[in-house]
Amino acid sequence: MEADMELPFHFQVASPKVKLSFHICVDSHLIESGLSLVDQLNPWIVPVVLGTKPKLSKGHSAIELDEDRILVIKGNTNSDDTFWFLEVNTPFVREHKIRLGTEVVSWSKGVIGKGLKPIVISGPSGVGKGTLISKLMQEFPSMFGFSVSHTTRAPRKNEQNGAHYHFTERHVMEKDIEDGKFLEFAVVHGNLYGTSVEAVEAVADKGKRCILDIDVQGARSVRSTSLEAIFIFICPPSFDELEKRLRARATETEEQIQKRHRNAKAELEQGKSSGLFDHILVNDDLGACYEKLKDLLGLTHGVNHPEESVLESFHVPLEHKVLKIDRKILINCGISEGEKPAVNMFVLDLASMKGGAPGRTRGLNLYQTDELTP
Repeated sequence: MEADMELPFHFQVASPKVKLSFHICVDSHLIESGLSLVDQLNPWIVPVVLGTKPKLSKGHSAIELDEDRILVIKGNTNSDDTFWFLEVNTPFVREHKIRLGTEVVSWSKGVIGKGLKPIVISGPSGVGKGTLISKLMQEFPSMFGFSVSHTTRAPRKNEQNGAHYHFTERHVMEKDIEDGKFLEFAVVHGNLYGTSVEAVEAVADKGKRCILDIDVQGARSVRSTSLEAIFIFICPPSFDELEKRLRARATETEEQIQKRHRNAKAELEQGKSSGLFDHILVNDDLGACYEKLKDLLGLTHGVNHPEESVLESFHVPLEHKVLKIDRKILINCGISEGEKPAVNMFVLDLASMKGGAPGRTRGLNLYQTDELTP
C-alpha cells in the first residue's frame, strides 16, 4: 500500500443498527484520527480512542476478527511492533462506553508468546509484603520485576519518584483513570493509589514476571479484568504483632497507626473470607514465610523456565498479502531473495490469544510455513 492513502474498513458490531467505519490515513508514518461510527440516527460519530495509538509505516493490512476487534498488521517495521488490535466491542470497550456515555474504541499492542502470569501480593500495611517482595527480587533479579504504583500522597523520607512510587497530582491521576490507563485504583487513607496498565506491561515486555503489591480493593479490581494472575494474601500472626510492626516504623502519628489498624481488620476479614486469593500465607517468621512463598511459585527446587517456541525475529515487508482462515492469519511476504528463492510466508495463530485493552494482547504464536494454507 502506498503512503498517504486511506484504507476504509467497514465492520459490523453487535448492534445491527451500528457500523464502525474504520479509516487509517497514513501520512508521514502516523495514523491520523480517521475513526468514525455510522448509525441510522447520527451518521458520523467520532468515538473516544483509548490506548496508545500505533505508528504505521508505508504499508499495512486490516483484518476483521469476529465482532469485537480488528487486527492491523504493519509492514516494514520492527518485529515487536508489527501486530496491533483495534477493539470495538470487547468487555473493556463496552464498560467504557457506559462509563463515558459515548462511543469508544481502544488500541492494544499484540505480543508474540504467552509470558508468565503476574503475581498479586496483598495484605494489611505493616505485614511485611515489601520485605518479601524485595527478597524475591534480590534472589531472582532476572525473573521478576516490580510494578511501580502511582499515588497522590506525599513522598516519605528517602522515597524516590519512579522507584518506590510514581508520585502524581490528584487531577492528573483522575484523568488517567477516566481514560482507562489504570488496571486498578483505590482510595486508601484519603489518597489515591493505583497500578497503571503500562507499569505492568513494561515488566512483561522485558521478559520478567510482574509483581503487584496492592491492597485488597485493588486485588478485587484486578481479578475482574482480563489479566490472568496468581493472587497471594499475606496476613500477620496477630493484631498485636501487626501494631508492633507499625509502631516500629516510626513514620506515622498515633492517629494514623490506629486508622491503619482499623483498616487492617477489614482487609483481613475480606482477604480470608471472599475467595479472592488463591493462597494465604501467615508471616509469623519472615524466613519461613519467604520459603513458603517460593514454594508456591515453584522456586524451591530451582527456577524452571518453560521452553516456548517463539519466532523472535521476522520481517513483514511493505508489500504483503493476508488471508484469514478460522483463528489463523496467513501472511504472504512474497519471494525471498537468495541463492534459492522461496515463498516467504508466516502463520499468525490467534487460538491462544488473551488479554487485550487496557493492556497488551498476548498469546500470539507466529511460525513460518511453505504451505498455501495454515
